[in-house]
Amino acid sequence: MRIDRLLYCLRFVKTRSAAQALVGEGHIRCNRQRVLRSSLCIKPGDVLTLPTGRTVRAVEVLSLPERRGSASEAALHYRILASGDAAGGLTTDAKAP
Repeated sequence: MRIDRLLYCLRFVKTRSAAQALVGEGHIRCNRQRVLRSSLCIKPGDVLTLPTGRTVRAVEVLSLPERRGSASEAALHYRILASGDAAGGLTTDAKAP
């Protein structure tokens, strides 16, 4: 699944064009590598590092969603590995978004 569609389906962004803008600005990483194109294919097991509001989150993709559903449905497809504020470092966070 394309990274822009995945970010939209997992509800990290409101639109696919917003996801494309994040990727285009170089704010997303997949498995510690900067993502440079929106067409990058993501598979289960990949680790994404992305900004969410005023924080940065590292999430592991557990499965690929069929469609954009509710927030609780989207949360079933990923696991938060770490989160932190934009100024500080990442910390382990076991809570769902």
